[in-house]
Amino acid sequence: MKNIRNFCIIAHIDHGKSTLADRLLQTTNTITSRQFQEQMLDNMDLERERGITIKSHAIQMDYEQDGEKYVLNLIDTPGHVDFSYEVSRSIAACEGALLIVDATQGIEAQTISNLYLALEHNLIIIPVLNKMDLDSAMPDEVSDQIIDLIGCDLEDIIPASGKTGFGVDRILEAIIARVPAPTGSIDAPLQALIFDSVFNSFRGVIAYFRIFNGQISQGERVKFMNTKKEYNADEVGVLKMNQLPKKTLYAGDVGYIISGIKEAKEVKVGDTITHVKGGTTEAIQGFENVKPMVFAGIYPVENDDFEELRTAMEKLQLNDASLTFEPESSAALGFGFRCGFLGMLHMEIIQERLEREFEMTVITTVPNVSYHAFNKKGEMRIVNNPSDLPGPNVLDYVEEPYIRAQIITKSEFIGTIMTLCMDKRGLIKNQVYLSTDRVELTFEMPLAEIVFDFYDRLKTLSRGYASFDYHPIGYRQSELVKLDILLNGDYVDALSSLIHRDNAYEFGKKICEKLRKLIPRQQYDIAIQAGIGAKIISRETIKALRKDVTAKCYGGDISRKRKLLEKQKKGKKRMRQVGNVEIPQSAFMAVLKLDE
Repeated sequence: MKNIRNFCIIAHIDHGKSTLADRLLQTTNTITSRQFQEQMLDNMDLERERGITIKSHAIQMDYEQDGEKYVLNLIDTPGHVDFSYEVSRSIAACEGALLIVDATQGIEAQTISNLYLALEHNLIIIPVLNKMDLDSAMPDEVSDQIIDLIGCDLEDIIPASGKTGFGVDRILEAIIARVPAPTGSIDAPLQALIFDSVFNSFRGVIAYFRIFNGQISQGERVKFMNTKKEYNADEVGVLKMNQLPKKTLYAGDVGYIISGIKEAKEVKVGDTITHVKGGTTEAIQGFENVKPMVFAGIYPVENDDFEELRTAMEKLQLNDASLTFEPESSAALGFGFRCGFLGMLHMEIIQERLEREFEMTVITTVPNVSYHAFNKKGEMRIVNNPSDLPGPNVLDYVEEPYIRAQIITKSEFIGTIMTLCMDKRGLIKNQVYLSTDRVELTFEMPLAEIVFDFYDRLKTLSRGYASFDYHPIGYRQSELVKLDILLNGDYVDALSSLIHRDNAYEFGKKICEKLRKLIPRQQYDIAIQAGIGAKIISRETIKALRKDVTAKCYGGDISRKRKLLEKQKKGKKRMRQVGNVEIPQSAFMAVLKLDE
């Protein structure tokens, strides 16, 4: 056990951790040059296309130093704020972490938040200064930032380059020297923490775990403590580039178990595996339950596909435990699910994965956050869907979630970023200069305001130099109203939203204008209205397609033309009564991108 090292890589998005992981795999000869491709551990098409890591990936490397053989278990983690849950799971399974900082960009918001996560779990931090081969690298400035942040010495920081492979040997030596070997006893009852799981259509659910105490062998009877279900360990093994079966795994090992589980919901990430006979009674305290930040409805385009969508969601949830969903129905869209996501990027990724991996075409409604509505008796109700909001006759007040946002940016962009945050009802709480030209701004603002387009606008205003991270700080009372969208006098529940009274007029007007451009013209006029309760605050009209019925009348009395026009008018009136306006999927998506 003394020769095992478990470590993860944490960094802000785009600081080069996947490239560095590639170099580690090559240096330890885990992969041959023939197998090698860029972003080796990012095995999803989506990850490669976007150049981001979405899932944590575990892999075992063998390394020899001074004649001793070591086993290194690496878990590569995502860097985007929306996938911080993946990071918390990886950290729970490790003893050390490589903190990677881009030498050209310095410390960013997500670096700090992931670092705090690692320190809470008492991980040993090895700081690495990446991208040293670039001309724009600022090693001295960024080293000072790292020393200020974690209080290490200058010689502790390892300069490296994932692209050229410079410094990779030093990183491997530091992992062996600084990261402690796993503690735990091989003879104690089995305790293994599940930190991830995947679905294989031939083998069922494959759970990835880290053993803290005891040992597990093929063919043994095991129990999952959370679900209290028992299984046979059909196959256990370690994770190389492919799964490698082993007879027995011991304390400190990271591996996988296949036990013929067919139901996705039987495996809970964070659960503890133990033996049925002589097993432990104490579950491992892994990581906290995930709290979704953004809610949206996901509906199948064809109502008959509802059950298929449910199966697809369950398999996705197995792979991404931060996705939550429950069934709901809508008058406009039929049956679907109200899903909870960690952020807008997470929502976009889930939607793309449903389309790619399960060939499910879905419609997504306007995203919103979770509110607390209090009635006049003082009873509280959680509102995840605008249509759940109690009527004005019983509603007393509404509370909305607030967050503390940390924005790190260059000092030249302070003015524009402050204006953006003020527009989003933010209050500035603190302003700290990290260096002469880098500043950290702390705001308190409503979560609902950052759901839509805040991140995109922040990046635009700061030319990509601002980094953003946030933490929930509780609920506060707010002046919120329910904004309804009506088409031809009928409510479209999928487009309704809860919004602050001050922004309602502006928002309603934008939605009406946007829908007017997107809904195809019909044979009759269509009225698009935005209303609060019974009061209409905005209206747009889509003009009818008009057939020229008087074309065949040339000459003759005007009454002939009038007769034809009256006949057309009656037909249009009847058509409007029975007509049904279809809203294209692009209209639902466009509501999310109102500022374009």
